[in-house]
Order: sequence, then C-alpha cells, then structure tokens
Amino acid sequence: MGDHKEQPLRVGAAVRRRRRALELTLAVVAERSGLSVPFLSQVENDRARPSQTSLEKVADALRTTAVELLAAADPACSVDVVRADPTEPGPQPQVRSLVRGHHQMHASEFTGDHEAGREFQYRNDQLMYVADGAAEIEAEGRAYRLGRGDTLYLTGGVRHRWRATVPDTRVLVVAVAEHIEALRDRRR
Repeated sequence: MGDHKEQPLRVGAAVRRRRRALELTLAVVAERSGLSVPFLSQVENDRARPSQTSLEKVADALRTTAVELLAAADPACSVDVVRADPTEPGPQPQVRSLVRGHHQMHASEFTGDHEAGREFQYRNDQLMYVADGAAEIEAEGRAYRLGRGDTLYLTGGVRHRWRATVPDTRVLVVAVAEHIEALRDRRR
C-alpha cells in the first residue's frame, strides 16, 4: 500500500507517440532497429513487451534512449516507491528503472553484463556507481576499472562504453534527464 503502481510498465504508447512525432512509419523504425514490423506493432499495442536489448534498438531507431521511453510511458509522481525485484537474477542481463516517470533525474540498475560493444553518449551528466562486482568503463581513450563502491562521473557528451568484469555485477547509473538541457555548447 502507498506504492505508485503494481502493474507492469507498458511502453507501447510512448513508442508510438515518439515514432509519430518524428513522422516515421513502422517500416522505417523496423529497418533502423533490425526488428520486424509485426513485432513493433505488437509493442505499440502493448501485446508484446520488448526485452531491454529490443527496447534499446527501438530507442536508437527513434533517436532517444530506453530510459526516456520508459519515463514517457509512466506518469511522474511526487513520491514513489520502486520495490526491489523479488525474482532471482538469471543469466540474462537486466535493467531496472529506479525512478519512474518523467522527472529531472533518471536512475537505472544494471545487473549482469550487457552489450559491451555498445557506445553511449548522453547529452547530460551522469554518475555510475558499482553496487556489487566490478566493471570497466572506457571513456576518452582510457579504461577505468571500478570495484564495489567506486563511482565514475561523466560530463554530458562524453562517449563511453562499459562492461561487467565479474558475474552478478550491479551498476547504478544516475543521470540528468535527457529532456532537460544541462549541457552547454562545448567545442571539441
């Protein structure tokens, strides 16, 4: 009782709104994401829940992030409790949003490894905190090895990639929301 929602989050409407705002067809999003038109239609109509990997592909095709799509799918609340997932972590990497709704801050928990070759670049600042295990983050030509309790701060616009280096690693990522413009024009 007192928790915001008990229902699983449905991202279909947020995906459809974003696609229509960009004036894209399902076929274009399918081509950009490598996913099928029927699957994308099912996602938009909440008849299928995309995996984290599929959601990231859709987000990339829509020139946004999975976090932004999740935030747009869930209304903001002034007070919200996000409960821990009671299921045991499986062999597949998992991501869990720690802040629901369209807020000035996003926080996600990544468990296990993920697509290590994927490069990220966020418009705004972010902080990475290793809650358990260890991770390696590559940014600006350097590799940073982080262990339990270590943090890494990245200024907005810094391209980076990361990977878990031991099983059952948990990384928390806290960032200024993408819809908030916090990055000044930085010449490279």
